[in-house]
Amino acid sequence: MTSLRISLGYELEVRGRTREVERRTFENVIGQVVLGDRLGCDTAWFVEHHFTRGFSHSSAPDLVLAAISQRTERIHLGLGVVLLPFQSPIRTAERVATLDVLSNGRVEFGTGRGASPLEYQAFKRPFEQSRKLWEESLEAVLAIWNADGEPITRSTEFFEIPDVAVYPRPTQVPHPPVWVASTSLEGYLAAAKHGYNLLGMTMLKGIDDVAADIARYKECLADNGFDPESRRIALMIPWHVAPTREEAIATAADPVLWYIRRQVNLVTPPDYYDARHATHRVLGQLAAGMPPEEAMATLREHLMVVVDDVEGSRKAVARIAEAGATDLILQAQVGGLADDRVRASIELFMGEVMR
Repeated sequence: MTSLRISLGYELEVRGRTREVERRTFENVIGQVVLGDRLGCDTAWFVEHHFTRGFSHSSAPDLVLAAISQRTERIHLGLGVVLLPFQSPIRTAERVATLDVLSNGRVEFGTGRGASPLEYQAFKRPFEQSRKLWEESLEAVLAIWNADGEPITRSTEFFEIPDVAVYPRPTQVPHPPVWVASTSLEGYLAAAKHGYNLLGMTMLKGIDDVAADIARYKECLADNGFDPESRRIALMIPWHVAPTREEAIATAADPVLWYIRRQVNLVTPPDYYDARHATHRVLGQLAAGMPPEEAMATLREHLMVVVDDVEGSRKAVARIAEAGATDLILQAQVGGLADDRVRASIELFMGEVMR
């Protein structure tokens, strides 16, 4: 079987409006990661989103991962990703380092600039300067960690580091592995130029186009003096496996299509016309405008989602490996899928698909 490392990924969807549903969702998710730790999953990745009711209540992923760190032994804790433009690099360095200390060096530091204009508006940051903000913030965070407790100074339009020493220091030396999340070739190449690991997804482009972008990422790594074989490439995909394909589709089709509608409507507002997000709207029209069977067939064909039996899941895993990925992040808790179904899918995947 493939040597892909298997991880769990969470938007932390909450399908229901009561406080009890919200509380129980957090409890279930933590339990699922404890199960993943026992079954040998590599990392538990949690996104950061704000103001996205239902779609993602993961506004403080470092706190969720801190709780998980005390109930697990070996699974890595992935920040996928810290939205760097929205807070001081000092606070990012402090909080991520604290999580690394609490987990005895299990943090994977995913970074990104975010894709939601609403978030930028709320945090009073200019969306059109998102790449510059991300680059300057990441450089400052890494400078803090590389200073190893000595004072550093930085001054930009958006933040100040006034000759201060920042503690605690990460357990990992000099700092946790750095990942960059992107859905565009531009973002892939920006990560490659610095030698960063890559977090991607197939939801927007489909597996064939993503494979082409991965090939370009590897070429860019080599052109910039980095060994492509030493870098990790993870793809996050909504995934549900059941004993039969019919059962998988009957169980997961509605949650998957609900998830896509929420993503389109909340992460990229309907009246926002940046061309970089055009595919979000295409998928939204797909989910809302096509019959469910047709929509699921298209999504499954391009491995934008995987909803299948064991054999179909094995074929999908092989195709992902062929695309150049080193890591597969299972988004098993998708669209408010019941906790027992999520757990059953994770157990079947780790016990049979990866056997």
